[in-house]
Amino acid sequence: MPEAYDQEGIVNQEKRFSVALQRYRDTNAGEKMNPFAEQEAWEDHQIGKATLKFGSKDKKKSDDYQFVFENQIDFIKASVMDGVNFQDELLTESLEESMAKSAFEKLQEDRKTLPIYRYRDELLQAVQDHQVLVIVGETGSGKTTQIPQYLHEAGYTERGKIGCTQPRRVAAMSVAARVSQEMGVKLGHEVGYSIRFEDCTSDKTVLKYMTDGMLLREFLGEPDLASYSVVMVDEAHERTLSTDILFGLVKDISRFRPDLKLLISSATLDAEKFSDYFDSAPIFKIPGRRFPVEIHYTKAPEADYLDAAIVTALQIHVTQEPGDGDILVFLTGQEEIETAEEILKHRTRGLGTKIPELIICPIYANLPTELQAKIFEPTPEGARKVVLATNIAETSLTIDGIKYVIDPGFSKMKSYNPRTGMESLLVTPISKASANQRAGRSGRTGPGKCFRLYTAYNYYNDLDDNTVPEIQRTNLANVVLSLKSLGIHDLLNFDFMDPPPAEALLKALELLFALSALNKLGELTKVGRRMAEFPLDPMLSKVIVASEKYKCSDEIISIAAMLSVGSSIFYRPKDKQVHVDNARLNFHTGNVGDHIALLKVYSSWKETNYSTQWCYENYIQVRSMKRARDIRDQLEGLLERVEIELTSNSNDLEGIKKAITAGYFPHSARLQKSGFYKTVKHPQTVHIHPTSGLAQVLPRWVVYHELVLTTKEYMRQVTELKPEWLVEIAPHYYQLKDVEDSGSKKMPRGEGRAS
Repeated sequence: MPEAYDQEGIVNQEKRFSVALQRYRDTNAGEKMNPFAEQEAWEDHQIGKATLKFGSKDKKKSDDYQFVFENQIDFIKASVMDGVNFQDELLTESLEESMAKSAFEKLQEDRKTLPIYRYRDELLQAVQDHQVLVIVGETGSGKTTQIPQYLHEAGYTERGKIGCTQPRRVAAMSVAARVSQEMGVKLGHEVGYSIRFEDCTSDKTVLKYMTDGMLLREFLGEPDLASYSVVMVDEAHERTLSTDILFGLVKDISRFRPDLKLLISSATLDAEKFSDYFDSAPIFKIPGRRFPVEIHYTKAPEADYLDAAIVTALQIHVTQEPGDGDILVFLTGQEEIETAEEILKHRTRGLGTKIPELIICPIYANLPTELQAKIFEPTPEGARKVVLATNIAETSLTIDGIKYVIDPGFSKMKSYNPRTGMESLLVTPISKASANQRAGRSGRTGPGKCFRLYTAYNYYNDLDDNTVPEIQRTNLANVVLSLKSLGIHDLLNFDFMDPPPAEALLKALELLFALSALNKLGELTKVGRRMAEFPLDPMLSKVIVASEKYKCSDEIISIAAMLSVGSSIFYRPKDKQVHVDNARLNFHTGNVGDHIALLKVYSSWKETNYSTQWCYENYIQVRSMKRARDIRDQLEGLLERVEIELTSNSNDLEGIKKAITAGYFPHSARLQKSGFYKTVKHPQTVHIHPTSGLAQVLPRWVVYHELVLTTKEYMRQVTELKPEWLVEIAPHYYQLKDVEDSGSKKMPRGEGRAS
C-alpha cells in the first residue's frame, strides 16, 4: 500500500512526482526541464538502431563498435604448438650500440639468434662421425642458410663443393642471395645458384644452391658427383618427383664414396621413414619455432571456405589492435585469390576511418614480379597487411610480421591418370603435415594464432598424415628417359622410397618407344640420347630433334621456350578481360593455331627490340618473356651440343606444324558430329580450351600440347594438322584405316572426305 501522502508533507510530495517529472528532465542539458525529452530520447534510440556502427561484439576497449558481420564464425581454441623462446644475451644490447653497427655486423648478429646456432658444434661433430645424417628442424630454424656455412667454416669446401638442393626455384634463388649477403661475397662467386635455364655460378663457387632437378642433370655429366664433398637434400618432406629420384641415386653413390657426406633435411617429423631408407641413418633434431602458436578450430564445418576465410580475416582485423601482426590466408589458386581480394576491398570500402587500413597483398606464381615484391614491404604504422597466398608460402617463402594464419584446409594437387594420359589440377584437402606447416608460419616473430576453417574432428579423422609423393601421381616419361640415360635399365627394381605405379612406368616406356627414344629391347637410341640432353618433356625434346629434318629449328626452339614458360604469358586482370582477349586475338589472325601464335608473340617482341612498353600494351608479362628469351638462348646452345644446325624458315608454316606433329602425334584428336573432339588413340571426349585461338574455329583434326581437367577435359595449346601427316610421320603408331575411317564416317555432313 502507498504511504499516506498528506502526512509527511513535502518529502512525500517529491517522492510522488519524481517518476512523472523524470520524463521531462533532459539528462544531456544538466537536469533542466524539457517537455520533449522523452520524445527525443525515443528518436535517438530508433536512429541508433538504424545506423550501422563498425567494430566488433567483443571489442574490449569500448562498446562504440557494434560491427556485426552477417555471419560471424565461432572458433574453439583447441591446442597450443609449443615454442622455444631463445632469450639471447645479444638481444639485451642498448639501442645506440645496435645503431652504430654496419649492416654486415647486424647480419652476423642475426645469425647468432637463430635456433640452430647453439647446436653448431654438436651438428659438426655429428656430420664428422656419420656419413649420412637426417636433420629435422622446423622451417625458420635456419638449417637451409646456416648448415652449408658451418660446413664451409669447418673446411669441408677444401675437398669439394657443398651442394644444397631445394624443391622450388624461388627458394633456391632467395636463399642463395641471403647466404651471399651473410658471407659478404658477391652472388655467383663463392655462393651461387643453378636452376633450370639459369646458371648463376662460377669457377669460384663453393656453396651451390640448386633445384633438385638440376642436381639430377649433373649426374649425367658426373655420375659419382666427384666435385662435391657434401650434398644436402633440403625440404625432403615435400617429396617432389626429382627429390624421390635423387634419394635413390645419392643413396647409391654414398655406398661407394665413403668420403661424401650426405645430409637429408626435413621440416616434419616423419624422419624415421627417411632414416630407415638410408640404412638406419641417425636423426639430428633442432628445436625450431621461436614462439608458441594457438590453434583454433570452427565449431561446425564451413560450407563456403572462401567466404569463411574472408569473414575471419575481417573479424581478426577489426577485433585486434592494428600493428600487432599481419594476417596470412592460404587459398588454392589465382582465381580464388583475385575473388577474395575483390570481396575484401568491397567490404572495407567506405568504412574510411572507422576501421584501421587493411593492405591486401596477393602472392601466386603468375603474378608480375613488381606486385610479388609488395608482400615483403614493411606494414605502415596503424595499418595491417593481409597476404593472400597459395601454398608457395607454406615452406618456400617466409614473410615477416605474420601473427595470424587462416587455413581453409585445401590446396590444388596435380594428379595424372596413366590410362587416359590426362593431368588434372584438383582442389583437395591438405595433409596433417601441411596443416602444421601452415600453422607454424605464424610463430616466427611473436606468439601467433592459427584459425583452421574446419573442425578438430576433421583434422584428426579426415586428413591424411602426409601428402602423396609426386612420383605416384605424375607422368613418368621424363623420369624414365633420365634414368635410362644415366645407365639405369632395370626400372622396376630401382630403389624408390615409394615405388610409382607399375602402370605409369609401362605407359612411360610405351611413349618413349613410340617417340623412337627407345628400341624394342628398351635401350636408348641415338634419338633418345639427343632428347635426354634437353631439360624438357620428352615430346617437346622430340619436336626439337625433328626440326632438323624440316629445316625450322630456329622457330621451333622459340615455340619450345614459350611453352616451357607455361600459361603465364598473358596477364589477365579481371577488370580488363575484354582488352586482353582482343590483344590476344591479334596474334591468332589467319587461325594459325596456338603454337604459331606463340611464335608470333616472341617474334613481335624481338622486332620491337624486346620492348617492355610493347608488353604492357599487349597485356603480356615482361618477366615471362625475358624468361622465354633466356630459355631460348640455352636451347640454342644445346642444339650445338647435339649437332643440330640452327636453320630458319619462317614462311614454311607446314614444316613447323609437321615438326610439332613429330613430337605430339600421340596427342591428336578429331572433330565429331556432336561438335566435340575425340582423341584418336585412346578415344575420350575432349574440348578445346576457351583461351585457344581455335576455340571458335573448330578444325577437323588437331594436335594438342597437354590435356588438363578443370571443369571439363580441355586440350591446351592446339594446332591444326592434316590427317595424312600422322601416317607419314608415325606409321608405327597410326595406320591408314585410323585416318580414313574417321575422314569418311565421322565428319559432319557436307564436309566431305578428309584430304
